[in-house]
Amino acid sequence: MRGAKVQPAFLVGIDLGTTNTVVAYADATDTQAGIQLLPIEQLVAPGEVGARPLLPSLRYHPAAGELAAGDLQLPWPQQDVDHAVLGALARQLGAQVPGRLVSSAKSWLSHANVDRQAPILPWGADSDVAKVSPVAASASYLAYVRAAWNHRFPDSPLEAQELVLTIPASFDEGARALTLEAARMAGLSTLRLVEEPQAAFYDFLQRRRATLRDDLADTRRILVCDVGGGTTDFSLIDVTFEDGEPQLTRSSVGNHLILGGDNMDLALAHLVETRMAAGSEGGMKLSAARLSQLMERCRAAKELLLSQDAPDKATVTLLGGGSRLIGGSRSADVTREEVAAMVVDGFFPKVELGDTAKKGRAGIVEFGLPYAQDAAITRHLASFLQQHQGALPDTLLLNGGVFRADALARRLAETLAHWRGQPLTILHNDNPDVAVARGAVAYALARRGQAPRIGGGSPRSYFLVLGDAGKDHRAVCILPRGSASGEEIRLTERLFALRLGRPVRFHLATSLFEAGTPPQLGEIVDLDAGEYLRLPPLASVLQAESGEKRDITVQLATVMTEVGTLEVHCVAEADAGQRWLLEFQLRVDKEEQGDGEAQAVSPRIKEAVEKIERIFGGKAQKVETKEVRQLRQHLERGLGGRESWDTPLLRQLFDALMLRARGRRRSAEHERVWLNLAGYCLRPGYGDALDPWRIEQLWALFDTGVQHHKDNQVCAEWWTLWRRVAGGLSTEQQLRLLDDFAFNLQADAAQRGSRPVTLVNGSDDDMLRLGASLERIPGAYKAEVGVWLIKRLEKAGREAADTHTLWALARVGARQPFHGSVHEVVDSATVAEWLHVLLALDWKKTEPAAFAASHLARMTGDRSRDIADELRATVLTRLKAVGAPILWQAMVSEVTQLDEANTKRMLGEALPPGLKLIG
Repeated sequence: MRGAKVQPAFLVGIDLGTTNTVVAYADATDTQAGIQLLPIEQLVAPGEVGARPLLPSLRYHPAAGELAAGDLQLPWPQQDVDHAVLGALARQLGAQVPGRLVSSAKSWLSHANVDRQAPILPWGADSDVAKVSPVAASASYLAYVRAAWNHRFPDSPLEAQELVLTIPASFDEGARALTLEAARMAGLSTLRLVEEPQAAFYDFLQRRRATLRDDLADTRRILVCDVGGGTTDFSLIDVTFEDGEPQLTRSSVGNHLILGGDNMDLALAHLVETRMAAGSEGGMKLSAARLSQLMERCRAAKELLLSQDAPDKATVTLLGGGSRLIGGSRSADVTREEVAAMVVDGFFPKVELGDTAKKGRAGIVEFGLPYAQDAAITRHLASFLQQHQGALPDTLLLNGGVFRADALARRLAETLAHWRGQPLTILHNDNPDVAVARGAVAYALARRGQAPRIGGGSPRSYFLVLGDAGKDHRAVCILPRGSASGEEIRLTERLFALRLGRPVRFHLATSLFEAGTPPQLGEIVDLDAGEYLRLPPLASVLQAESGEKRDITVQLATVMTEVGTLEVHCVAEADAGQRWLLEFQLRVDKEEQGDGEAQAVSPRIKEAVEKIERIFGGKAQKVETKEVRQLRQHLERGLGGRESWDTPLLRQLFDALMLRARGRRRSAEHERVWLNLAGYCLRPGYGDALDPWRIEQLWALFDTGVQHHKDNQVCAEWWTLWRRVAGGLSTEQQLRLLDDFAFNLQADAAQRGSRPVTLVNGSDDDMLRLGASLERIPGAYKAEVGVWLIKRLEKAGREAADTHTLWALARVGARQPFHGSVHEVVDSATVAEWLHVLLALDWKKTEPAAFAASHLARMTGDRSRDIADELRATVLTRLKAVGAPILWQAMVSEVTQLDEANTKRMLGEALPPGLKLIG
């Protein structure tokens, strides 16, 4: 029949793991069919294909001519034009050749300090090595799985099956969205997400469904601890009984931890590196690429020495690669006792329940990844259980390849038993490597009513606040407590007016404690009359397809997803096909959540807007030049000193200015004041949910330039505006600013005479400050800006080094950017050359030289960004000799964060109160 939907032949679960990718499936038409693993055909040696249940989540990027075409032949046509090697052979080659292996792409998906869609992997690789983005790498593993499946089941293509993809429970919505984008890139556009700990527990439920009542008879709370290659996840599942049958409810999920098997391999690699260096004259420190290679060797040694019937020791060999550091192959022995002590006591130490995970001033960074500051998984577990009050878990399910080591499983169970004061029940996981993929299929079966299901749905009721969130205390229930996960609820009894093409803000509240019957869908409650918590608002600009600004009548449809997101769709009353999605992240760390109340804005904002209207409003008013010039002082009289204006107030002032942007053209004084205030009120270009929309509105003014282009102060304020908001500009927008930067510095007299009026003139000082703020431009361009700055220094001479030039050099060559991606920092070799120039200056007479050097030599822990140890020691010695501030010295000697004073100095001015840089 035309238009009939083809029913899937299979239910398929995909575990896209940090270390391995696994696929499981079941016949969708046979309820008695068991869950099977897909043997994934892959290269196991050059020219040799074998089928294995685990596909290593790795890519090897061979050099030109390294492998013959026949070495890479697979049973199906290859789509990868860059000839990357995937699978078992990738791991083998990556252990032999440094700097060409892409690993831990999944961990990079949750690393917000880099552009996760930029080609940055392998991290720290040489420029001649092909690179790929974390999203594209993840997509390539899924595309490989799709090709392998379609070769095995040509009549049932993978994209036509019912697909479930697993993700860490602690993935934030950004990482989830990127995972879905990777699936779409691989041709898998329709799938469901389920959390890995849940999937592991679904696997247990499916395997033990016949004896589940007996297995859980004495269980009331289950801890699922999932320690994978790159992440650690904790989840609590509560157990009650109705009519003798266990009822399961997931009650708590932990925060995201980049902590897992990779960290254990890294710790072992550091030990082996130290041992290898002991026999090397002058010591030995491996490059990021060589350390990655050593990690692969250490992983194999760790698995061997923690396995049953393990040998007493293993030899780790790092093959020579012509490096001056290595000189040839080097080996070091590690014993079974050493590995057990390092992994068991280092990552699962005996701690008390009252202990909390250490939170240092900065996270550990290796290979660019911000690993958890505290490596003790047991301390993170103690913190998790303290945050989620209630009875301690009496039952434990372990998942993840690291728990193949019996010593680790035993230590975690002993720690929990010590906290409880009595032993706990251990649920058997027969194969941690594949349990998550099998559990994804079990979840799909449960959705069909063919297997036990974790129920409970939403643990709380959720409400949409009506009217002004700060004044109106009424709210309408949009998701009652107990609503099933994954099922959409339409609020048909109430209509709402939705504003399209303009910013809107949605305020949610949730019930803290509910006894008895929960409120009904659509019921109006008084937030002052019960225990309710206001959640952080979601601000957005919902666009009509036509792009027009208009109001439309909508209904609300809500769903609590399986991954903890509350999705609210605004559905057009006249056409249900028109929908606008809002996603609220409901799992907020208590430290980040605060009290949930909307930030209060000064009650005198109305008077401030009236003052702005008087100067820039549409109705022409006779305003003296002096009054225009003194607008800022008038605003401060009503609102307090501008340094106290917080982000909500600043953005309201910016919105008022932007609405009256045309009024800036009335005079040069108008334009100067408008540009100054607009930039100040939108700095640093991010920090509020609607800032991307505000930047979009502001950027629309760029091509028109300034009205009073012959006024030097207007031109200076123009460039100050863009410097202040640079943090919110895209790479393309910053490159556009760089074009004007280059023209103003390089154009000769003839070119300047023919410059378009819209290209605003800028002095060298204006350009210096602007160029230093463009953190999103490629590192090679930053290096060119740095060369210009170095020439300025050399031209000024040792005794007259310019403070502004030194500040700009510190910003351009910084090892840790404020808003840019860390993969675009200037290469460490170039920065080392700049440091030698700075070392030639007299730091006692030129204090900014020491400031600049401390930022160029700042330690990040990422070997691809950090300067050589010898040069770092020289800089640190000089800093101590001139009595530089302790923080400057600490920045060079350890991984740390800037304090408020140094942040202000680096940015050129303070951030708005309440806005902190955490990168």
